[in-house]
Amino acid sequence: MRMQFIPAFCIICLLMIYTSCEKVIKVNLNDSEKKYVIEGIVTNQPGTSMVLLSQTKDFDDDNEFAGISGAAIQITEQGGPTTLFTETATGVYKASLTGAPGKTYELSVSINGQVFRATSSMPQPVNLDSIFVSDDDTRRGKSRKLMNVQYNDPIATGNNYLFIQYVNGNKEEQIFIRNDELTNGNTSIVKLRYSNDDDDNNDIKPGDQVKIEMLSTDAAVYKYWYSLNRSATGGGANSATPANPVTNIQGGALGYFSAHTLQSKTMVVR
Repeated sequence: MRMQFIPAFCIICLLMIYTSCEKVIKVNLNDSEKKYVIEGIVTNQPGTSMVLLSQTKDFDDDNEFAGISGAAIQITEQGGPTTLFTETATGVYKASLTGAPGKTYELSVSINGQVFRATSSMPQPVNLDSIFVSDDDTRRGKSRKLMNVQYNDPIATGNNYLFIQYVNGNKEEQIFIRNDELTNGNTSIVKLRYSNDDDDNNDIKPGDQVKIEMLSTDAAVYKYWYSLNRSATGGGANSATPANPVTNIQGGALGYFSAHTLQSKTMVVR
């Protein structure tokens, strides 16, 4: 499973500055330092562990994934074995590694004399009880359908969740995040509402097949997605120029490494 995540990790915001004489100061957008981008996952489901390796691009480049070959990648279970990953396509590295809840994993990526490391602990799974559709009338009087997920948050604090939505086999770009800061120990119903509420392309229609994936992550991975979401949407009273999300990777690379549990449910919208 490739989570496609978010296609761009280094967002460059150009300010066109005019003097009193209206002289434009030109900024070279193609001189930014290239950084490696690592997207690594280990889950409790067979066949889903994967590491994607790419580099940031210049402002005018396309947004297609440009993988980097030739890396030596391994993941080590704390107190357990080390698994070597094999490149199966350009920049795509896979291995037959199935993680276990409660275990901590260390990722090591070596490329062109640089070494990047990250650790992530897989939480205990929280059961995805059900998914259902509800009508939503909050968008300027126009009714539309939204997916909802229901689960029982454990009494223990510190649970973090990601939800990924697929419609007719196509993964939606937005990833929905939630923690138990305000709902600890309670039954939770999360309405998967898009940041861009005015985009009709996000509407779910009768006959659509919808799959929802629920990921239980550690705090560092939640922080990554939270900061990425805030940067992309301009959230927060003190938001300014978009910034790179907070990574758990050491060594100067962008991206994240996530050991998480994974489960899903599918339904046809009526």
